[in-house]
Amino acid sequence: MRRRCHFTCISLQMEEFLGPQAEYNEEEEERKYYRRKRLGVIKNVLAASFGAMIVYSVYMGLLQMQLILHYDMTYREVKYSNLGLEDIDRKMLMGINVTPIISLLYTPVLIRFLGTKWMMFLASGIYALFVSTNYWERYYTLVPSAAAIGVAIVPFWASLGNYITRMAQQYYEYVNYREEHVQEQKKLPKGACHRYIIVFQSVFSSIFNLSFVFAEFPMRFVLNGHLNTNKHILHSVKTCGANITGLIPGFNTTILERLPRSMLLIEVESILMGFAFLAMIIFLLLCGAAYRPTEEIDLRSIGWGNIFQLPFKHLRDYRLRLLCPFFIYSGFETMFAVTGFSLSYGVCVLGLDKLWLLIVVYGLSCSVFSSLSLSLLYFPRWVCLVAGAAVHVTLIVVLLALPLRPNNPEMLGPLLVISALWGLGSALNKTGVSTVLGLLYAEEKERLDFVYAIYHWWQAIAIFIVYLWSNLPMRAKLSILLATLLVACYCYWLMERRLLKKVSFRLPRIPRPRHKVKGYRYLEEDNSDESGSENSDGEEEDGKGDGAEELDREGGGGDQHAASGDSSPAAARRAAEVHHRRRDNVQAKEGESEERPGG
Repeated sequence: MRRRCHFTCISLQMEEFLGPQAEYNEEEEERKYYRRKRLGVIKNVLAASFGAMIVYSVYMGLLQMQLILHYDMTYREVKYSNLGLEDIDRKMLMGINVTPIISLLYTPVLIRFLGTKWMMFLASGIYALFVSTNYWERYYTLVPSAAAIGVAIVPFWASLGNYITRMAQQYYEYVNYREEHVQEQKKLPKGACHRYIIVFQSVFSSIFNLSFVFAEFPMRFVLNGHLNTNKHILHSVKTCGANITGLIPGFNTTILERLPRSMLLIEVESILMGFAFLAMIIFLLLCGAAYRPTEEIDLRSIGWGNIFQLPFKHLRDYRLRLLCPFFIYSGFETMFAVTGFSLSYGVCVLGLDKLWLLIVVYGLSCSVFSSLSLSLLYFPRWVCLVAGAAVHVTLIVVLLALPLRPNNPEMLGPLLVISALWGLGSALNKTGVSTVLGLLYAEEKERLDFVYAIYHWWQAIAIFIVYLWSNLPMRAKLSILLATLLVACYCYWLMERRLLKKVSFRLPRIPRPRHKVKGYRYLEEDNSDESGSENSDGEEEDGKGDGAEELDREGGGGDQHAASGDSSPAAARRAAEVHHRRRDNVQAKEGESEERPGG
């Protein structure tokens, strides 16, 4: 009797354990699951922003310290004798600035092959390699690592732009997980994720622009204590500002009063190396994947020839063509701020010991005013670009007319104000361009890497032009800046006018994925995760207007969550329902085929 009661108690406990739980609320669990997903997206955005900020803080800080040390004649003679550091620096800068010219040929291929997250990780590793080569400053260490940075610049930035926009798309999907088009993995409605793109681009720019601030730490805390007086450094300088040719004609070649200790430089480089590794770890461990595994398979399986050609075919879209002048100006104005203005106006007038202050004010201004792009939540998308252009036009005119003389500390206040205002214009310009691109291609998961590769390729071309024009008169540089900005504003107005009139634009069709692997459930013809366009032949067909942007997402949408590792309760339930429905259809068809011969 006792054994029977014991068996009955065990049976009741098993039924209670295995049976439906009265306290289990499926909707509440689903809500908690997608809340965790949304927090994961926010973590990804912050991690990518801080990782990029650390990478560029290390890179710009080390490069600035290296160029200043190598410029000093005493440092070169005492430390390296006849090594020819000046010639090495010229070749190193050439490697950084010239190599990105061909980046449009390989950037989309690298991103599609490695994936967005792994491309960011690999690029940060190349920057860390550049830091490590400064322990042994030779031609065969510095120049190859500089060329490697030139190779990685455009893929790194294209991956970052793609990643931030993709996170906005994911956040929208996790907020609206109950919507039918999200559950079936169809194309997002037009304008659905715009608010998230605006917010995430603003957050990224605010964090990244702090890199200009942290990059000045080596200058402020290490080199400033070893500099000569301004009277010595600027002794032969006769004029400043718009009247000079080159950067600072007459600048003294002995700018160091005493040489920094070798161990001090090794300690600084070791600290920078540690932060470079930290950035790599952030990209590796804290940044989640931008795409589901099956989506990444589809992105690659459209064929490497198509991936190579599509960036050039996208340039037939008049929206991208008309934004190209703004892409170019974006590279011009950033390089002018950190080289032309900071040297020909700041250092020439205030002295080399105030260089860090000008750059810090510029970086803080960029960081703070990047939040102004949040105004696009309530105003049209042209507000940021037009406001930034108005600020820069005014400042360029002021810089052309401003009379300046060397070693004039009284001009510290006005120059700091100009630096802060230039940072305001830069923040509106750079955040505005990235946001406008995201808004125009918000619903196009498959096009983001091509679009951002084109943007940053034109930026790299602009930076190369700035590298070439370093010996031009300052008035010519400012005139080129002004002309480029006015052309960019006119082209942007033309683009918005065409969009307002609903002029059709041409977009190349992205071929349907061609899977060579057979036997996997999610690669079967009836249950695929194909995210390509309607063109299954792999040939380019130009669409007209919004109709060209429609992609075929009807097939296999129900099982995509299950195939991609999405383990939410609702996703599992939907996958099971689709599976049972298809099995019933197959059984019904088999029954009909069996009945036909007898009939």
